[in-house]
Amino acid sequence: MGTVQTEITLKNIADVFRAEDGHLKPENIRQAAVTAVVDAEKIQLIITEELRKKLGLAIKGEDVVIVDSGREIICKKTEPVEIYWKNRSIVLSPLAAAGLEKVVLGSFPLQSMRLTIDPDSQEVVGIHGEDDDLLVL
Repeated sequence: MGTVQTEITLKNIADVFRAEDGHLKPENIRQAAVTAVVDAEKIQLIITEELRKKLGLAIKGEDVVIVDSGREIICKKTEPVEIYWKNRSIVLSPLAAAGLEKVVLGSFPLQSMRLTIDPDSQEVVGIHGEDDDLLVL
């Protein structure tokens, strides 16, 4: 199996709320469209330190993540972002890692947006199709 990547958009959720309240123009919402490496063995969304700064996310603590080589790296817990994948979204607090080259989309955001990797096409797809609104509990 090769590396699976997908396009996502990340938005600073505090900016989204300020825009909804009329305290910020929608065009001033800090956001970024990025290509994320999909890694179902990782749990969380892990972003680069540069992206954390671009989105204006404050640091809320630290956590330790084990990378593919088996070594541990310290990541910064950040304020929440809204993750968009096509017609789906979820709000969560990512981890930011210095020295990381690519954004990593882990299993929690994938499952929360009801996404999976199609084994044939090696693409991210909806569990029940592209436009599903079906939530299975």
